[in-house]
Order: sequence, then structure tokens, then C-alpha cells
Amino acid sequence: MKKEFLPQKICPVCNRPFSWRKKWEKNWDSVTYCSKKCKGNKKVK
Repeated sequence: MKKEFLPQKICPVCNRPFSWRKKWEKNWDSVTYCSKKCKGNKKVK
């Protein structure tokens, strides 16, 4: 599968798109942040 056809999401912290990765295969629906850094800097609501 080519990278351009992989599903994408927008990170709520940095507002950048990130693509599906093999390590997220089983839990892609629950992935919210693009990296551990963004997860640590999540916005407080």
C-alpha cells in the first residue's frame, strides 16, 4: 500500500496531519495524538 493512500488524522495539539502506522494497526481508532510529545502537551479543557 502506498503512503498516499493510508488513513490520516489531525493531531489536536499541533494541528498537523499524521498517517496510519503499522504499530497502530490494532488500535487506530483510539489513536489521538501524533507523538508522545503532543500527548504530553495536550490542551486542558
